[in-house]
Amino acid sequence: MITRFLLTLVISLLLANTALAQRDYLTPQEVDLVKEAQILDKRIDVFIRAAERRLIVINGSAAANAKQLKKDSERWGELPTGSRAELVSDIARIIDAAIDNIDDVSMHDERNPLIGKSLRKLSTSVNSIMTQLKPLSAQAKGEAEIASFEQLNEGVQSITEATAKLPPEVEKKAKNKN
Repeated sequence: MITRFLLTLVISLLLANTALAQRDYLTPQEVDLVKEAQILDKRIDVFIRAAERRLIVINGSAAANAKQLKKDSERWGELPTGSRAELVSDIARIIDAAIDNIDDVSMHDERNPLIGKSLRKLSTSVNSIMTQLKPLSAQAKGEAEIASFEQLNEGVQSITEATAKLPPEVEKKAKNKN
């Protein structure tokens, strides 16, 4: 009993030290938005938008999206900053957090209809993100950047495999009003 407690304490301290050494992958405003989004599909929307914001910085397309970004800045805050390796790492960690959220809901209620909806939405978004990042992954320099792309690829592979296991999406039929 005491050994188990000590082991748990040591692991907790190690995780805390690791967490302190790592960069926050979400901005404070994004963290607040995740906390506010209690419904799974809305939370996945927040994760997707957070990843897309990093992609805007990586692609240097902030100027092209200036009007939308100004509108979003009140709610989402300023765009994140960092090196390309840090931003790709942020995207990978955001995708991992989205996967963890879906897994958590699935563990508690595997019949929840929002699981499939959220997973499909995440899959579509991740495929778009990967299409944009693929040319950059070939140019990755340094161990940190290569590791970030590998982590991102693992998350994408996990999402792809899970999406393939989903039953076909059921189309909702409109009711006739005669």
